[in-house]
Amino acid sequence: MTGRRQSRKTLRTDTRALLERCPGCNSRLAARRITRFLDRELEGAGFGTAQLGLMAQIAVLPDDTMATLLRRSGLEQSTLSRNLRALEAAGLVEIAVVEADLRRRAVWLTEAGARRLEAALPAWRAALARLAAHLRPGLARRLAKAAEVLAGD
Repeated sequence: MTGRRQSRKTLRTDTRALLERCPGCNSRLAARRITRFLDRELEGAGFGTAQLGLMAQIAVLPDDTMATLLRRSGLEQSTLSRNLRALEAAGLVEIAVVEADLRRRAVWLTEAGARRLEAALPAWRAALARLAAHLRPGLARRLAKAAEVLAGD
């Protein structure tokens, strides 16, 4: 009986330490909480954080290829494709085969997509201001930049 209590206590202690110290667990928890907060704040703009971020990535890409978007977004190919199909179905992005290389695809915002993205920016700015009351501005971006080395690219 004592052995069980000891192992449980050790397991509980070890897993508590894991949860307190693991950058993966803590960054995922923080990302989920921040995303939920922003999704609630952006609800009236008709976008979730994922859609807004993906459309912003498309808007700033100097190279409109899917491969560049895949690298910049950090998404898995299937996740990116699923999200782009939803945006395309809503008429917010257009995806086309690159004529010079039929294996490549390009993606860009439609006029309607650019207008919706622009219209969502005031809500995003207000949400960011409310978020800044709880998190230091730029903290998440600094973490993302610091973790770029782990991407393996």
